[in-house]
Amino acid sequence: MDVISQLQKELVTINEFPTFGAGDTISVSYKIKEGNKERTQQFQGVVIQRRGSGTSETFTIRKMSGNIGVERIFPVNTPFIESISVVKRGAVRRARIFYFRERTGKSARIRERKNFKKEA
Repeated sequence: MDVISQLQKELVTINEFPTFGAGDTISVSYKIKEGNKERTQQFQGVVIQRRGSGTSETFTIRKMSGNIGVERIFPVNTPFIESISVVKRGAVRRARIFYFRERTGKSARIRERKNFKKEA
């Protein structure tokens, strides 16, 4: 088991992204290959969960496309993700907000986390 973790550390490039968690609204730009062309596509939504650790860590994003909810799972350490930007920080009490799937309308809103800076 130790040999596997050492091989993963050597072979996998670890990407540097901003810290985010469940409830945060993020925008992920990732590369898509169509034939011999390559383009960048944006996916913006609310983070429902972060799962795993190390090289096998993934996160799930949910967005509403019309009246249909769309979820996508991204691995953290993939070369296809170009950038991740945090649009809004959400204040939630759970690490996995699966209850968010059943919510519609005003109950589907997430409070924004306020960062208080203490001045010395």
